[in-house]
Amino acid sequence: MSELRAEGLSVTYDGLVAVHPIDLDLEAGVMLAVTGPSGAGKSSLLWALAGALTPAAGAVKVDGTPLSGRDDAAARGVSLIPQGNGLAGALSAEENVLVPMLARKVPPQEALERTAAALELVGLEESGRHLVDELSGGQQQRVALARAFAMRAGVLLADESTSDLDADNRERMIAALRAEAAGGAVVVLATHDPEAAAVADAELALDEGVVSWPRPLPVT
Repeated sequence: MSELRAEGLSVTYDGLVAVHPIDLDLEAGVMLAVTGPSGAGKSSLLWALAGALTPAAGAVKVDGTPLSGRDDAAARGVSLIPQGNGLAGALSAEENVLVPMLARKVPPQEALERTAAALELVGLEESGRHLVDELSGGQQQRVALARAFAMRAGVLLADESTSDLDADNRERMIAALRAEAAGGAVVVLATHDPEAAAVADAELALDEGVVSWPRPLPVT
């Protein structure tokens, strides 16, 4: 279980403001939807929260300690599922889930068991040996989600991770993300889908990098 905080966080590209300063205080167990049109700054916000890009100002903290980059974030249980999924096309679905755990020194047998369970969770237990390049876009999204679930991330940042799914699989993956939050993770889902946003505890909207709160975070 982790807590994720952003303090005065902003993102710029060559002087263009992608995300205006924002404060976030996300406690363990919270699911936040980040909504807004394409180009609104959703991906920039998630990448900054993951330590994958350096903000123009402000800081991101996990459990009160600032992140020092993407490797530090990953080592501390922050998992980013990028919009392009970030999968290795030359590896199988199973290998894409398994290899990151082995890199984090998860014992091999445990990693295999977690891989099988994660692929079953996303409905791809029969596709584990297929190369990623042989899978559809929606199947690839589910492999990327399985990889994050298997890593048991304390902070899970999903960028449009349900956009290519049919209705049944979208509902299944939203429920799985909701379950991650119920288990104590911080879940942030960037989405265009009103149904996905409605399942979250709160909704943060971005428009040209400016933040509003259609549904504020619950008061604890």
